[in-house]
Amino acid sequence: MVEQFVGTWTLTASENFDEYMKAIGVGFATRQMGNMVKPNLVISVGDAGVISMKSESTFKTTEIKFKVNEEFDETTADGRETKSTVTFENGKLVQKQTWDGKTTTLEREIQDGKLTAKCIMGEIVAMRTYEKV
Repeated sequence: MVEQFVGTWTLTASENFDEYMKAIGVGFATRQMGNMVKPNLVISVGDAGVISMKSESTFKTTEIKFKVNEEFDETTADGRETKSTVTFENGKLVQKQTWDGKTTTLEREIQDGKLTAKCIMGEIVAMRTYEKV
């Protein structure tokens, strides 16, 4: 199911990410850092189907551990306290984060050997592309 996502991925392209960060309420200074860093995304599957998704950069490293279809508490890299759920739909890992009456969706999928992360907040869509290391 999620095995295709397992591995270390490095960010190679990012489109409209600043607008996305603005839409979810990220402040100017944090957006500047977020636009500069090229994080590695490390995805692994552990015992009992627990998935680890770690974002590593020189600025900040964050990690979430979750089971598909089970809600969990997440503190995002920009400090939001969210309730998150990751589902597996049509080959995509779809993560929904809710906080303060807002919801954002992150759709991760493998296309042509690359991992794409589509970040959606209302009408704003950012696309981030990762290549396997």
